[in-house]
Amino acid sequence: MVQITHICCPLIRILSEVTVPKKKKIVVKIGSSLLANSDRLTLRYAFMNGLMSDLAQLQKEGHDIILTSSGSVALGLNMIGKRPEDAGIMDKQAAAACGQPLLMNAYRQVASEHGMGVAQMLVTAGDMEERRRFLNIKNTMMRLLESDIMPIVNENDSIATHDLRVGDNDRLSAKVAQMIEADLLVILTSVEGLYDRDPSDPDAKFISEVEDVSQHLESTTSISALGSGGMLTKMQAASMAQHAGVETIIADGIIERPISSVLNNERRYTRCLVTGETATPLKIWLSNRLQVSGTLVVPKDVAAAVITGKCGINRSNIISIQGEFTKGDVLHVYDEDGTEVARGLTNFSSEETMLMARHLDMPVEDVIGYKTKSDVIAAENILVLEETHLPLDAPEDDQRVVVQI
Repeated sequence: MVQITHICCPLIRILSEVTVPKKKKIVVKIGSSLLANSDRLTLRYAFMNGLMSDLAQLQKEGHDIILTSSGSVALGLNMIGKRPEDAGIMDKQAAAACGQPLLMNAYRQVASEHGMGVAQMLVTAGDMEERRRFLNIKNTMMRLLESDIMPIVNENDSIATHDLRVGDNDRLSAKVAQMIEADLLVILTSVEGLYDRDPSDPDAKFISEVEDVSQHLESTTSISALGSGGMLTKMQAASMAQHAGVETIIADGIIERPISSVLNNERRYTRCLVTGETATPLKIWLSNRLQVSGTLVVPKDVAAAVITGKCGINRSNIISIQGEFTKGDVLHVYDEDGTEVARGLTNFSSEETMLMARHLDMPVEDVIGYKTKSDVIAAENILVLEETHLPLDAPEDDQRVVVQI
């Protein structure tokens, strides 16, 4: 036994020095311009095959992969006889209904050639913003990953309208990365990464590493012919991921090994770092809102107290209420100057909040019919916005009912 121990010890020492690659949860986002030929509006099978081959290898290495894929609208336009530049919202909804089966069938066929199983998940902005549905989607994704099945996520464009959509799959991919607490978000696009100005400018400089994404939003305005976003939405997605503790990589969608070539540092790309302390999952969900359920305007002194974390928001603090909301919705809190200072979960509906704020001289139970000591938004359910969070403009007055208290 002594001799066996002496023989095994060097082996144990060698094994302990080997760096075993950490199993990562990786969200990959693919845009329409990579998947569909812009002239013929047909699939680019060469790219899809290269992508799925690479993802299959990463899966075999033990990584969990979720793919966020555009392309359904672009692929369906031919069937309804429309071009991207001429298509209205109803055309795009119909095109999505036609194109989504084509897209998923192609993914299924190519994935099976590489020994991968795939599953389709179509979501809407409401699915991602409502807490219970958000968690249900997360549970489904995690169960698929347990079975080595790659979820392919897309917005349900056939039913989404301008007011009820995520708007682009860049930010949807960031929401997915936040949802599953991913290690990495990889956004493949038609350029190498981020530049300090339009890449067509000969003086444009490539930016390989970004610490504060919010500082680069103004230099990113172009939009591709097929996509609904551009570099701006990619940087918005990177900002959302950054606050969720997820590193983002933006890279050119080359055909051969588009993901692993980046992970192995074989070509250049833009890396958006995670800085600072990551918030709790609830507060991450609160911060990365895509829609406004409702808003509250409070006095400046109350806003200042909320920012310091000293208080929640009670009925006597409210100057005005905007929008129709229910208990559990996320409200955006503005000061009197229109600056968004926080977001939080409301304990009451808009009707209850309005009644309580208008009848301060009456006990709460006499106003709303039941006894409660809850603030409209409790301090523990408030996320104070930092400078690096993406602000949401307050809705226009003519778009929502504004109730002055």
